[in-house]
Amino acid sequence: MEAVSLVRLGHEHLSRAAGATAGRSSVTVHGGQGYALHQTLIALAAGHGLDEHRHTGEATLQVVHGTVDLVTSDDTVRLRTGDHAVVPAAAHSVAASEDSVVLLTTTAGH
Repeated sequence: MEAVSLVRLGHEHLSRAAGATAGRSSVTVHGGQGYALHQTLIALAAGHGLDEHRHTGEATLQVVHGTVDLVTSDDTVRLRTGDHAVVPAAAHSVAASEDSVVLLTTTAGH
């Protein structure tokens, strides 16, 4: 068994996100073919995010560092370091108001 420091990994990917045109960098922490869960660490530079999208299956978002808005056409939820939210099945987007790192967990079929 091996532990992964999400804080260390997040700082590493924030550095990459700062230099990326899209303002983001990500890495799969757990998952892949044959796994029911897929976890992706996503670093977002301030002012950047994930455009509106949908997914199949269940998903959660946990903020490792920073502040992000989880946005649907009907609602916006501000999430800060340590917050956890269930991602709605409706079309949604994520916007970082400051340099942020999130852990996205999805089920197979996302």
